[in-house]
Amino acid sequence: MDVIGWLLDSDPAIRWQVLHDLTGAPPEEVAAERERVAREGWGARLLALRGDDGLWAGGACFPQGYRGDEPGQPWTATMHTLQSLQILGLDPKSDLAQQVIARVAGNGRWEHAGQRYFDGEVEPCINGRTVETGAYFGVDVSGIVARLLDERLADGGWNCEAENGSVRSSFHTTINVLEGLLEYERATGGSDAVREARRAGEEFLLERGLFRRKSTGEVADPAFLEFAFPYYWRHDVLRALDYFRRSAAAPDPRMAEAAEIVEAKRQPDGRWRLDRVHPGRVHFAFEDGVGRPSRWNTLRALRVLAWWRS
Repeated sequence: MDVIGWLLDSDPAIRWQVLHDLTGAPPEEVAAERERVAREGWGARLLALRGDDGLWAGGACFPQGYRGDEPGQPWTATMHTLQSLQILGLDPKSDLAQQVIARVAGNGRWEHAGQRYFDGEVEPCINGRTVETGAYFGVDVSGIVARLLDERLADGGWNCEAENGSVRSSFHTTINVLEGLLEYERATGGSDAVREARRAGEEFLLERGLFRRKSTGEVADPAFLEFAFPYYWRHDVLRALDYFRRSAAAPDPRMAEAAEIVEAKRQPDGRWRLDRVHPGRVHFAFEDGVGRPSRWNTLRALRVLAWWRS
């Protein structure tokens, strides 16, 4: 089986994106496959795990009753699950999706101080992800966007540790905010202020080649070169390149080394492996395990490289 055939022999969430991004299939074929996300496979499984209150695991960022006494970070609460449903491609305009979001808006409260879910909380990494899913599903998240614009640091990015005195931006926080602002622009048209902030955040990443320290040129974190799925709040070069692809930006020469890293990870059979799983409680696995061929990484790498070479 060739790589495209292997990708198509999968979940509807993979298939519709392969049809859309890699094969140039007719829009009606893409739409029909995407519609299946809510009824079959991973999407249907996630939707079935909602509680009676419409939340997942009874919490916004953390499961109800979580005490911080287990390995890793649990990924079963509402924020992480909504991100997964967006990545899977649940149709945001469907009646089901709107019912889901209405229940989250009505019942979701942040663990920080009980803020309503789509009002956001205080950490820009959390707020960036909330903007992304909110904008994707048609929620007015302009209040959180205004807060994020005010919280941009002098070097162009964002850092959740700014409230503790940090003046340097974080790769992790910045990519979360950038993805949120991009989705907000797509949904609303954005504003000059939003576009300016997004360009500054992009420049923060580009000045560092998407993974190096600006001060020394060293790799900022070896994990940035390992491709995880799901990636949750964590940065890596494949996630960053896929963001730039979605932004419709022209490839920048400062991304070249990151693109070479993606290409170098292609296996002789044309597929990419799952390099890393971020530890913590999950609803179920989307992949077969670390070191095994990864459909998500293969899909993302193929479309990133096609964009890079365009």
